[in-house]
Amino acid sequence: MVAAATRRAREARVPNAHFARMDAERLECADAGFDVALCALGLMYLPEPEGALREMRRALRPGGRMVSAVWGERAHCGWASVFGIVQAEVASEVCPLFFRLGKGDTLARACAGAGFESVQSQRIATTLDYANANEACEAAFAGGPVALAWSRFDAAVRERVRRRYIESIAPWRNGEAYRVPGEFVVVSARAPASGGPARRPDRT
Repeated sequence: MVAAATRRAREARVPNAHFARMDAERLECADAGFDVALCALGLMYLPEPEGALREMRRALRPGGRMVSAVWGERAHCGWASVFGIVQAEVASEVCPLFFRLGKGDTLARACAGAGFESVQSQRIATTLDYANANEACEAAFAGGPVALAWSRFDAAVRERVRRRYIESIAPWRNGEAYRVPGEFVVVSARAPASGGPARRPDRT
């Protein structure tokens, strides 16, 4: 992904875009070096998303803006059955805390706890539209949160998992197509405009 993004930026003649892979909970960035921090559907995968929010706060200049989006309530995401279906085929729980930040005002409170101000939260209902069952399965397994487990399944397990998932989203079938409900929580906030930039505490 980093290599592809770098190549596309070069082809588009965008010289001031740089891409790097690093630990979200300990960014390799200087204090107060950015105007904006964005995180789209990433915090759910982290063992300590609160640490990642503190790091974004540290990397922002005073008054800098942060926007983060996560999936909302599990009950409002029709595709959420994919976790239990895949989990039945593996030894460990799959993404056990995936929907934690989407509950109530959890993400907004985490942002405030990380030192952000002017925290605003919005809950957005959406529909995931797929032309057919193959497209719905591709989105759920090949490019979704269970992609790693899916990549290790043999053909028999894939067929079993795929069949169970299609059955689980049957209520939202419309002919050959599927319109699966989903929900996002989007939070925007700002780093304090005064008091100097946040600094990462030294580890001993």
